[in-house]
Order: sequence, then C-alpha cells, then structure tokens
Amino acid sequence: MKLKYFVLAAGFALLFSACSQTPNPGPDQDVVFQNLDSTANPGKDFFMYANGGWIKKNPIPAAYSSWGIGNLVTEEIRNQLKKINEDALNEQAEKGSSSQKIGDFYASGMDSVKIEKQGLLPLKPAFDQIEQIKDVAGLLQVISAFQKMGVSSFINPGVYQDAKNSEQMALHLWQGGIGLPNRDYYFNTDQKTSTIRKDYAEVHLPSMLKLSGLTEPDAKNAAKAVYEIEKMLATKSRKLEDLRDPYANYNKMAIGELDALTPTIKWSTLFAKMGIKKVDSVIVGQPEFYKEVDVLLNSRPISDWKAYLRWNLVNSFASYLNKAIDDENFRFYGKVISGKKEQLPRWKRVLDTENGLMGEVLGQLFVKEYFPEKTKKRYEKLVEAIRETYSERIKNLDWMSEPTKKKALAKLNSITPKVGYPDKWKDFSSLEISRDSYVGNIMRANQFWYNYQINKLGKPVDRTEWDMTPQTYNAYYNPSNNEIVLPAAIFTIPGMRDEEVDDAVVYGYAGASTIGHEITHGFDDQGRQYDADGNLKNWWTKSDEEKFNQRAELMVKQFNDFVVLDSLHVNGKATLGENIADLGGIVLGYEAFKKTEQFKSGKKINGLTPQQRYFLGYALGWLGSQRNERLANQILTDVHSPANLRVNGPFANLTEFYEAFGIKQGDVMWRPENVRVKIW
Repeated sequence: MKLKYFVLAAGFALLFSACSQTPNPGPDQDVVFQNLDSTANPGKDFFMYANGGWIKKNPIPAAYSSWGIGNLVTEEIRNQLKKINEDALNEQAEKGSSSQKIGDFYASGMDSVKIEKQGLLPLKPAFDQIEQIKDVAGLLQVISAFQKMGVSSFINPGVYQDAKNSEQMALHLWQGGIGLPNRDYYFNTDQKTSTIRKDYAEVHLPSMLKLSGLTEPDAKNAAKAVYEIEKMLATKSRKLEDLRDPYANYNKMAIGELDALTPTIKWSTLFAKMGIKKVDSVIVGQPEFYKEVDVLLNSRPISDWKAYLRWNLVNSFASYLNKAIDDENFRFYGKVISGKKEQLPRWKRVLDTENGLMGEVLGQLFVKEYFPEKTKKRYEKLVEAIRETYSERIKNLDWMSEPTKKKALAKLNSITPKVGYPDKWKDFSSLEISRDSYVGNIMRANQFWYNYQINKLGKPVDRTEWDMTPQTYNAYYNPSNNEIVLPAAIFTIPGMRDEEVDDAVVYGYAGASTIGHEITHGFDDQGRQYDADGNLKNWWTKSDEEKFNQRAELMVKQFNDFVVLDSLHVNGKATLGENIADLGGIVLGYEAFKKTEQFKSGKKINGLTPQQRYFLGYALGWLGSQRNERLANQILTDVHSPANLRVNGPFANLTEFYEAFGIKQGDVMWRPENVRVKIW
C-alpha cells in the first residue's frame, strides 16, 4: 500500500500528460524547481535538496502532526465536500436518498449544542448492558452485541478471502483489544515511549473512566484493571514485523479445534450471537493471543472486565461525544501520541468521519465533477506502460531461472488494474441516517459495515469491489485478487493543470511512486508468496527464493542502519515490503520514462535535465515534514519508512541517480556497488 504520512484527496487538475510536446514552464510555474533548496547538497541529503525550499517556508500548522503537499489538496477537497454537504442540508431530499443521508449526517455532527446536551445518553443502553454482566457468559454476550456497533475488544473478527483459496471468503480472528497503538508501547523502555505509557495508565485511563460516570476512586481502580488486562494481552500480541509473515499468521481451525484452544469460549454459540452463520472453520492469525484471552477470562474478576468494556465503549465513540470527553481523547491521542497542538475545526472532523463511513456515497458525486472517463483512460494507459516495462525487466533478470521467470510473467500479466473509481457502487439503501443523534448515526453506520462484511460469508468473492473511495489519496495491492487499486485522487499535484506537467515529473510522481510501487507489491517479500490466482502458494524454485531473500536481507540491513530521533532505528524487517516496492517503482518508472521523447531529447527545463526532473518528481510525492511525536509513533506502528528515507533510501541504490546528480564516493548518499540492492 502506498501510504503517505499526510492524507491527500483530489480536487485539482489531474496530472498525467499525453501531450506530444514537452511543457516548458518558467521557474515560477515549475513545481519541482520551486521546491528546491539550493543551499542543500544532493549528495548529502537529497530529500532536503528536493523539498527543503518548500519545507522551510511552510511550518506545520497547530492542528496537524505533519504537513505537506497533500494537505494543500486535502483542504481543497474538504471545501468541495463541504459544499456537497451544505447543498444536501438545504435540499428537501427524499428519505433514504443519498442527499438525505449526507445532509442529515452532517447536520447531526455539526449540532454541538445537541451533542453537549445529550452527553452520555446515547451510550446509556450499552452502559446498562455492562452493569448487568454477572459471569463470563454474560461478558461474552455483551461483547457480541458491542461488536456489531463498532466497539473494539479482545475478539477481533474479520471476513476476507482465504489466503490459500482466493475463491472463498473466510472468517478470520486477529489479535486486538489494547488501547495503546501497538504492543511495543507497553514494553519499550526509551524515554518517549515510557512517558506515553505513564500518561496512558495514570492520567488518560482514569480521566476517561471518570468522565464516563465513575467516581474518582472507582475510576482509578478501574483504570488499573484495564491497564493490567491490556498489558497481559500485549504480552501475547505479535510484533509488527511478525505480523507480516503470511504463513505464520495463517492457522486454519475447525470450530472444535478453536473450542479446544479456548475452552471457556463456545465459539458456535458466540458466533451465533454475533450474527455469524455458515462457518465451520476459522483462520486464527495468532493462536497464542486467544489462548491468553482464555487464561484471562478465568483469572480476572468480572468487575475488571466490566471496567474494560466500559473503557472500550467510551474510547470507541470519544471523538463524537460531549466536549469534555472529546477534549481528553484528543489530548492523549492527538497531542501526546501525535504532537498536534489543537483540534481541526468541527466541520472538517465531521466531514472526515462521514467520508470514512459513507465515502462511496460522496465518491459518486465526486467523480462526476473531478474525474471524467477520458482521464481514467489515460491512467489505464500509464499502467500498461509500467506493466510492459516490468515484463522486460523480469525477462532480463540475471539472478532468476527461466521456470520462475515464466510464472512471474504469468502473475504480472494477470494483475487486474482498477483505476479511478468502481464500475459498481456499494448499496447504502439499508443504512438509516437521521438528525437525532450523531453517535447514533455512527453506531448504525458501524452496524451497516459489520453486516456488510459478515454477509460475505458463504457467497462468491466479489472481485469488482473497492476497499478505498475515489477521493482517497492512497492506493493498494490486494494479493488475494492479484489487483492494484488506484483511486482517482492519487494522481494529483495542487494547482497544476494536465498540460503543465512534463513527462519527467509524471513518470516520477505517478508512474514510480504509485503505479510501479503497487505492481511491485505483487513481488515484494509478502506478495511474491502468492500465485497468479491470488493463492498463498510457493511458485519459486528453491534457488531463486534463496537469491531473492539474500537481496531482501541486504535491504533490511540498509534500513535497520537508519537512525531517527536519537535512539530510534527504522525497523528494516517490518518496512521491507514497502521499501522493496519503493525501489521497484522507481526502477520501473525510470525505465518507462526512457522511452519518452523528453528523455531522448535531453532538453533541460530551468537548468534541470530530464533525468534530474524524474528523480525530483518522485521526491515531490513525499514533500512535507512531521512532528517528532508523529515520527516516533510511525517507527513503532507503521510498515512504511519515514518520508525522507523513502526518497534517500532507494535512491542510494541507483546508478542512474548517481549519474543524474554527480553523486561520488565520499558523499553521504553514495554506497559501494556491492551493497546496492538490485531486485527487480
């Protein structure tokens, strides 16, 4: 997945240019030239050379943990979505229509007076359920009810394709149930993490539990119980890098085997209460986690579990409740964890929530205005240009045998590209939205999505489905479908018209950073383990697998050696897939760019050669900066490397980059040829 540490959405003119003539913008209109920091040395820190001019002029605003080119686009799209919502507010829309749902959701979220007046009232039925719990059976009954309305707990189900049978939807159980970002926050001893952990246990948990209606002494006791349960769950939660092993996290069990793993839980009974039918087996990601759940169910008193559920209930809806709860939630997760100084305005938060819950409703209106069919076809052509280049690369690999090459090419040719927006939209007709309660709308939307996922069991796999909305600035590769999904918003530069952007920037920013990156995910350390049909199946010869792993380990070492924030190192193993995809995307984009007239002409624009503009175009995709708190969180929880290292890291492996900018031995960016990573 191409995740950026800032969120983009489309709204500006789209970027791919099919013009036969190369644009020749002046310095003031040249997006890559404008961002340069002429005082920086490209051989020392290319990221700052490419983007430092912009970063110096654009400090991070108080409401954000990071700030970059994407935020500018985000502001534009929010304004457009705001207009859509305000138009819907004033429309006498038919009940059940998209306009009615959009308008009423927005109205309920913006009515802060009603939200304040209602206080905890929307949660009262759920609080009553918690208070009635008397034993483990009652506890599991409430957990099953809470799952449906979006309250997290130690039971974390999901429905998606069986990794070893991509034609079948399967029920999965994954680890979960903790309130800190991941298990390492409970155990790491560095000062930053220790400070966060202390705040969570001694300030945030008791504060939130008190705001939920407990007395101060009861809130402190409840907070202690919650933290102890979460820490025990964390002890049996796998590390970030271990969650990336598809075989280790595939443990298919018959219901009877699952019952034997956790004797306290009768899963058939529990699944029935959760509305889960037509299931005789479950794929358990981390069996040791659920074994620990069983131990805790028998060792912790019911009063502790009631406190745990109370916390999870309030935490799940904190952002949508009264100001006191919302403020404390933001203080910890926004300020302490992410380094933000203040909240976004309410209208932006409501729009973001609506976009997350009803994104395709908005997306249908969005693409009509901002992503016409002719633009979609242009990107489809660019995808095929990158695919053709990848095919040539595979055929010419000097380390892969012919049998494996044949299967790699078959997989490459089988990749389905989805560009712009779905051909078939999701049906939201069963989702009820009103102006009565903001939290009520969110609960019903959560219930809608829960039912949507559960209802996939026993039905054919829908390979036309999208898991992102068109207005999402992101993209992904789905190994089970062997597909790349490229939402409309992913190919944008703020303020630039199509004809204003030269091919060099296009191939770096779009061809490499997005299309080539996602296609390469089909052949990274995880994706390569799936065959052309999307099944977890080894199609490599033993020798080729060993050669791939040797090259991958070299990349792991490269990124392990990067240090950020004094003592924190990048996790080379956890970020390996994204790092391979970055390098692969850059190579593919460059090789495809070499076929263009601009590359062949060698003509400079504002003193920059086509080769230089290509690498600057790629770096443009990662322009921005982030706060130290956000960076520390990313190192512990994210499989993506920090943005500057997604530029400097892969570039240091490319001879073409060295030639373009005169990188020589002795420069920080220079690596000896024998330690440069060459995979695809």
